Amino acid sequence: MSGIKITGQKRLVLVSGRAHPQLALDIAEELGSELVETDARTFANGEIYARYNESVRGCDAFVLQSHTSPINEWLMEQLIMVDALKRASAKRITVVSPFYPYARQDKKGRGREPISARLVADLYKAAGADRIMSVDLHAAQIQGFFDGPVDHLFAMPVLLEHFRAKLDPSTLTVVSPDMGRVRVADIWSDKLGVPLAIIHKRRDPMVHNQVTVHEIVGEVEGRVCLLVDDLIDTGRTIAKAAEALKKNGAIGVVVAATHAVFSDPAPQLLNSEYIDSVVVTDTLPIPEEKRFPQLEVLSIAPLIARAIHEVFDDGSVTSMFDGAA
Repeated sequence: MSGIKITGQKRLVLVSGRAHPQLALDIAEELGSELVETDARTFANGEIYARYNESVRGCDAFVLQSHTSPINEWLMEQLIMVDALKRASAKRITVVSPFYPYARQDKKGRGREPISARLVADLYKAAGADRIMSVDLHAAQIQGFFDGPVDHLFAMPVLLEHFRAKLDPSTLTVVSPDMGRVRVADIWSDKLGVPLAIIHKRRDPMVHNQVTVHEIVGEVEGRVCLLVDDLIDTGRTIAKAAEALKKNGAIGVVVAATHAVFSDPAPQLLNSEYIDSVVVTDTLPIPEEKRFPQLEVLSIAPLIARAIHEVFDDGSVTSMFDGAA
């Protein structure tokens, strides 16, 4: 039967929502499997329906969904798909959300705010998910929001392999675009064996998506700067950081990020004289209108497929990253 691989008595079933069909096909190809056909539709009033066109009883199911815009619709679709699997007697259900929805709402910054990342974890649990798999969570503590195993995958090995082939370490400096990303940037500088610089920026907590860059800590003059972040949303942080680096004598600015959210006006801001290239993975779909000449997109499918294979075979996902490049 399509989409079902038999190993002894275990069956792997891969299903996908409608948000990013290409990624799902790429993962299925990497696994040497096929996607189970899903009858997914949206009714005239906006309600979502999902039904699988073959039996999933007793299977090990992986429900793929990329949480791009409209994010609430795709989250609801994934929850409904999990519920359908649970009611069809799937043995184990793993939610695969390469870009975890609401990950930036992971704590209360001010009174009377929600912790929406926790709410999403509760929704997955209520729908019937046994396990969550995600790539580069915005905050590591989200793993503790779900009462079950969470496979936190890292895109760094995929990106590092690309930059090792493209960039000269003798003139390279890794740059953190803000204080919150310093730990990640520190690991990058360690892996590449190059210096680290930090941009100190301020945000007005009352105005969303507005950034003011202040000073650069570290040596960037005459260096190629590799700006690393987990996601790019409107692109304002990265654009301001790149401009500051070039104005402080950087000879090149390369941007690396896992999740290309690319809300407007990101494509226009990133298509800038201050940025030489932007390298992202395809955890989220990037339609043609959001692409620009400096953009390079790396495939995340091999990484996710390998993690799915390890989970299915009761192997070790951690071993994928222990001593990883």
